[in-house]
Amino acid sequence: MDLNKKLKQLATIRRESPNKVFTMYLNTDPSDPEQQGGEWKIQFKNGMRNFEQYLKEADNKEELNCFQQVKQKVEKYIRMNEQQFRRGIILITTADKEVWFAVRIQMRLKTVFFWQETPVLDQLKKLKKQYPKSGIILVQQNKVKLMEAYLNEVEAVKTYEFDLEIDDWREKTAVEPGNPTIQKDDLYARFEANKQRWYKKIAPKMDKLAKDKQWEKVFIVGEPGQAQAFQDQMNKSPDKVINKNMLDHQKSNILKEIFG
Repeated sequence: MDLNKKLKQLATIRRESPNKVFTMYLNTDPSDPEQQGGEWKIQFKNGMRNFEQYLKEADNKEELNCFQQVKQKVEKYIRMNEQQFRRGIILITTADKEVWFAVRIQMRLKTVFFWQETPVLDQLKKLKKQYPKSGIILVQQNKVKLMEAYLNEVEAVKTYEFDLEIDDWREKTAVEPGNPTIQKDDLYARFEANKQRWYKKIAPKMDKLAKDKQWEKVFIVGEPGQAQAFQDQMNKSPDKVINKNMLDHQKSNILKEIFG
């Protein structure tokens, strides 16, 4: 999802009564202490009911009809996606079916509902700024792992290992074992003697990916000497260097370390 493009599109939307714009930010985070019993269902039900009740009391039949059409669409989306919910839902739509933006995200939201002339984009803009499209480069001696992340989710992972036989890097598959014939001490000695040359061979690949994939941020994660050595070989300066060996850590822990 190109959120920059989508935000620009959403910012141009304006609808007059009775066909207004519905915006929903719904916190469905199961790790939230306030959501242990699925309280989001009650909050969702109450939010929709409050709008409906207000429009009934205002005796605005046309606008009530538009809202009820929106309500049916939103309730259908909730039913169809409930088993795949993550930590939050952002949904923006209109009764005329010309506007539909719905996304399940891996970030906690503040639950709010809006029914007005324009979409409310404040939380969406904040998330885009807080969790930009990023390249996370994890280094550990002769291994490099690349994680591409966007909106606090890992979109792709590639792992590279320096092959001493061909004197170059090769991309590894998930099930491929390392080279068992090289002793740890011998590998460390070779790495210390050659790390600048080794990293010089793969750093341009990271620079090209940063440009091609339009990473907004670049992070390098590794032991101090290794992270610095890799940084020295890249043309693009990283936005942050984290001096910690996290190559084998869980993806969620790495994202937490970087984005908090």
